[in-house]
Amino acid sequence: MTMSQNGTTERLARGVRVGTAIPAITGRPLAAAERREALIGIADAGLDHVMFGDHVSFYGGFGMDGLIQAAASLGCRPDLDVYVGLYQLPLRHPVPVARQLSDLADLAPGKLTLGVGIGGEDRHEVAICGVDPATRGKRMDESLTVLRHLIAGDRVTLHGAHITVDDALIRPTPTKPVPLIVGGRSQAALDRAARLGDGWLGIWISSTRFEAATATIASLAAEADRQTATLSHGLNVWCGLASNRNRARTAVAHAMQAIYRLPYEKFERYSPFGSAAEVSEFLAPYIEAGCTTFNLIPCGDDLDTVITMATEIQQQLTGDRHRDHVMQ
Repeated sequence: MTMSQNGTTERLARGVRVGTAIPAITGRPLAAAERREALIGIADAGLDHVMFGDHVSFYGGFGMDGLIQAAASLGCRPDLDVYVGLYQLPLRHPVPVARQLSDLADLAPGKLTLGVGIGGEDRHEVAICGVDPATRGKRMDESLTVLRHLIAGDRVTLHGAHITVDDALIRPTPTKPVPLIVGGRSQAALDRAARLGDGWLGIWISSTRFEAATATIASLAAEADRQTATLSHGLNVWCGLASNRNRARTAVAHAMQAIYRLPYEKFERYSPFGSAAEVSEFLAPYIEAGCTTFNLIPCGDDLDTVITMATEIQQQLTGDRHRDHVMQ
């Protein structure tokens, strides 16, 4: 995609959706009231969705349950779509997860997208859930197979190496499908997305590699006689947002190092920072590579500024389709 000198896209990307996680503010965790304020701000700004991650106990206990966060968000702002990415499905049994999805889909039809992944940066998190980290991939395949069939209204029996289900049925069946997006950077994840997913979610990946990954998924899906045109691919992207580039870099570096316990330099080439125009320019090539959903994970100095800049990124990547909402 070509870019003008001010960083806005010259070609409109009307099919692209841009959402954001609750912003991380430098130097402190957000209180519950601030998280609710951020959620309302995201909805009022006209962003396409709010994104929630999912961890049980990540590096010393940090975490949030993605589906509980989704329920709370939909209860607070039922007009705002929710994207969970990525929910660690191998740490749960798929039948109760299907019940949760059925309930959420009944309460808010068409408002939820569930991204699933195997996690694994912190293997202790997996082990304390009673799961052998070495089995995560196989568990995911079995769990996702069961989950897909249950939320489609099918009666399911599966005797797998890790998941055993006899004559399972979940009602009501969602009137609008819940997209199941597969995340991960490995070849196994791409194969899983092609066979069992409604799309793929990447992170820490170049636009060139993103394009290669989506091409691989399309080829594998065609071999499996699946409709590739219906697959939707996205990107989780950490970013620092501030008018001052140094403050923007500090914000995203502080947040990522606190969570992942690794130097920011390991992530920097995939984690843009600066003004909305600079971040938009970084992201534009991913649209050409096949990305239709951006989940911003924004970091900055204050909520209002970060949400405003996230909205500017949305407008620059999608053209004018949100202008009427923002001007109301």
